[in-house]
Amino acid sequence: MPELTEDTTFRDEDWYGDELVDRHFARCEFFHVDLTEAVTRGAVFTECTFGNVRFNASQHTDSAFTRCTFKRGNFFEAEFTGCKLVGSTFDQCDLRPLTVTGGDWSFVGLAGADLRGVRLTDVRMREVDLTGANLTGATVTGVDLAAAQLHAARLGGADLRGSDLTGLDPLGVERAGAIIDPEQAVLIARALGFEVG
Repeated sequence: MPELTEDTTFRDEDWYGDELVDRHFARCEFFHVDLTEAVTRGAVFTECTFGNVRFNASQHTDSAFTRCTFKRGNFFEAEFTGCKLVGSTFDQCDLRPLTVTGGDWSFVGLAGADLRGVRLTDVRMREVDLTGANLTGATVTGVDLAAAQLHAARLGGADLRGSDLTGLDPLGVERAGAIIDPEQAVLIARALGFEVG
């Protein structure tokens, strides 16, 4: 069984380069904690709050951050592989450049986030809130964006190939130069009222 830590506040701690393997934190609060270059594997964070936490160059594999709140965090060059972030929210975080591969980020709150140039590949992001998010030049390939909120998102130059764009209103986003595949082109043409013959 993973080691469980509950209802604990961590403040001004230096966890630089630490390895958190098979740890479980529930309803914990992290304020001004340095997780730069930290590694998590199989770690679980449930309903935790992260305030002003540095995740710079950290690597997370098969870990879960469910229903967590991230506020003013720094994720410079952070990598998430096969992680579950269902129901978490990001507020005023520096998320560039972030790499997410696989995993489940459904119901995540990223409204207004600056995601220019981030890499999101093969991620489940159902009903994610990307309202007003800036994904200019981002790689968003093979991503399940079913029922995602994309109103006023900026997708200019983004690579969207292989992603589920069924919920995309092409007139409600900035899209100049966005790259899509032929199947997506048919879908978007139909969304605009065209008959594709």
